[in-house]
Amino acid sequence: MGDMMTTAGIDIGAKLVKVLILRDREILAKAQEPVGFEPGAAAERAFGQALKQSGLAEKDVEVVYATGAGRKVAPYANDSVTEVSAAAKGVVYFHPSVRTIIEVGAEEGRAVKCDERGKVQDFAINEKCAAGAGSFTEAMARALELDLEDFGKISLESTKSIPMNAQCAVFAESEVVSLVHAKTPNPDIARAVHDAIASRIVSMVRRVGINKDVALVGGVSHNPGFVDSLNRAMETDVIIPENPEYAGALGAAILAGERGK
Repeated sequence: MGDMMTTAGIDIGAKLVKVLILRDREILAKAQEPVGFEPGAAAERAFGQALKQSGLAEKDVEVVYATGAGRKVAPYANDSVTEVSAAAKGVVYFHPSVRTIIEVGAEEGRAVKCDERGKVQDFAINEKCAAGAGSFTEAMARALELDLEDFGKISLESTKSIPMNAQCAVFAESEVVSLVHAKTPNPDIARAVHDAIASRIVSMVRRVGINKDVALVGGVSHNPGFVDSLNRAMETDVIIPENPEYAGALGAAILAGERGK
């Protein structure tokens, strides 16, 4: 990166817009907003918050790169990069040992294989299958009338594994209902749900190869039940970066610095 160059990354996901401002190797500010029906407007708000936090004016940010599903509508953006490039760059920046990145967002999962510079060598996407994504966990938590945080935590109390056959969220929901009727304890149901998602994710990761170290990013990284299931399914402990939901925004900001001038 150039001398003390100031860049920003805007990541417009299915549920949240994340904005991160970077100077040199330092994260100056980060902000997020729900996407809602106006992703462009949500990105403007998040960008404004990040600027305020950093004490900078818009003109102080030299290059802005966008990423995410909504990257085409990102305001202020000079260019855009794919989600896989952004995630790889963002993770390897602070975790140079990582070679495989798993990203689980609200609507889809991705697995990326990269080199020591965070350059993508291969990737696989688990597209639009709710059973492999964050929205599925939320639906299952609702079915048990638990909030997402509790659902993630109680999963860790389970000591037995109940295989769920459903490979589809719609069928899985009815499977959860029958587990409830069978008086299955909530922790066991929660673990079954997390195990089912983890097995889908791992079969996707196998398409690119499980090369250590492995990192997990995206909102689902905050769910300890899912992380536990994933670690068991992968037979390795995944690294979770400090701000896992900002990996894409960080990667976009780094790439803006590398390519943008």
